[in-house]
Amino acid sequence: VQLQASGGGLVQAGGSLKLSCAASGSIFAINGMGWYRQAPGKQCELVATITSRGNTNYAESVKGRFTISRDNAKNTVFLQMDSLAPADTAVYYCNAYKLGFTRYDYWGQGTLVTVSS
Repeated sequence: VQLQASGGGLVQAGGSLKLSCAASGSIFAINGMGWYRQAPGKQCELVATITSRGNTNYAESVKGRFTISRDNAKNTVFLQMDSLAPADTAVYYCNAYKLGFTRYDYWGQGTLVTVSS
């Protein structure tokens, strides 16, 4: 599975950005996709995930501000980010996973989101 992320950039606090991640290759049986982020000097953390059935999960820090969605026909997942704050500044990574005997994770290249105050 190859993941191509796009949509990062520089935005002022209170602004919005939308990230996209397109999956290609062996996309059969992808169980879920999502976004993680890593801020400077911090550990990577989950931002939001969405399963193949459309069930979503969000980090508490982004609930009510971020919305994850997917276009199954285009094998693409989106992250709409509203009311952005400087604390949201990070490199955002797209993730896809398959569940078999174990969990198989696939990662895209990071896309930098910078929120200025």
